[in-house]
Amino acid sequence: MNRVYVCSCFGITEKQVREHAEAGACTPRQIASASKAGTDCGSCVRSIQSILGRGGCPRRELLGTAAVATTAVAAAVVETAVTQAAVQAAVATSAGREAA
Repeated sequence: MNRVYVCSCFGITEKQVREHAEAGACTPRQIASASKAGTDCGSCVRSIQSILGRGGCPRRELLGTAAVATTAVAAAVVETAVTQAAVQAAVATSAGREAA
């Protein structure tokens, strides 16, 4: 059996990194949390990034869609806050005219 070790410090193979990626780990930090790979000397982090960049993360496409949706929600929140501020300013101006 031919094993390709990615992390010599903890004996983590390329197959194990791919399995963690299939389970949802999409970044070297998430791989490290799942397997400890990359947490000792760090020399394997680039290899892990390479594996993840070659389709090792099936959820990457879904995460990109979620990021777009999150950005749209954030924009709507900002727009609502700006609208509320404009309404408050108009009410304050109106109240100031009525007092005069």
